[in-house]
Amino acid sequence: MGPPPLACSVRGCTLPLERRDRTFVCAARHSYDLARSGYVNLLQPQDRRSASAGDPRAAIEARASLLVAGVGRALITGVATRAASFDLGDSPVVADLGCGSGDALAAVTDRAGTGVGIDLSIAAVERAARNFPDRTWVVANADRRLPLLDRSVNLVLSLHGRRNPAEVARVLVAAGYLLVAVPAADDLIELRELVQGQPVERDRVSQLLVEHEPLFQLDERSVVRDTHELDRDALVKLLRGTYRGVRRGAAERVAALERMRVTLASELVVFRLR
Repeated sequence: MGPPPLACSVRGCTLPLERRDRTFVCAARHSYDLARSGYVNLLQPQDRRSASAGDPRAAIEARASLLVAGVGRALITGVATRAASFDLGDSPVVADLGCGSGDALAAVTDRAGTGVGIDLSIAAVERAARNFPDRTWVVANADRRLPLLDRSVNLVLSLHGRRNPAEVARVLVAAGYLLVAVPAADDLIELRELVQGQPVERDRVSQLLVEHEPLFQLDERSVVRDTHELDRDALVKLLRGTYRGVRRGAAERVAALERMRVTLASELVVFRLR
């Protein structure tokens, strides 16, 4: 794996960052120390939404526990399979925006390539760095300027996370790919009926296409779908990892849950630069 194409995040700088032992430094002498667990925090004060930005630790741990049981694994496998079909060259750079605990990025770069995971949640990036120390994990706000060099990335992932078309277009090489996953219309429809009171199907792809149309062209789209029979403990974790808690009106119904068959479905949309 080659050096990550990180750029200094100090406003107006954007110079390349070079790793020196446990520090990243740019030519203007801005420096960023690696945390003990192995990630680097490039978040600037103006990029911080709150003192505890990003997904909370409880949601991250809930999703991690479900993944161990196979819940969510189909999406990661589907993304890795699609990425393996792209012509990315011999040593591609893959960046994951909203990388969470890093499992998808690790799967995509399992055999080759340099992986850079970016997330606003310190708890998520910390877990990713501990589990996959041979990738680069960054705390940053993907809604702002990405801490990556121009034309330095072969594949950008955005899986149920942040999307920043202008910045993705800046960092992608001319022949690069953007792979986006959004919840399909029937994703978690059984849980959404329980929590929201009705099984409303939502189309998220139409808006996704509109957002990216000025800079990207649609290359392909597909669906990854699987179902799981979940017990109450797993259902509570799924709610915790998805809804950040349970609405008051649904608390009694959730408390009465014992088992439910739940659909997990994602639309995979592949873009190329115009």
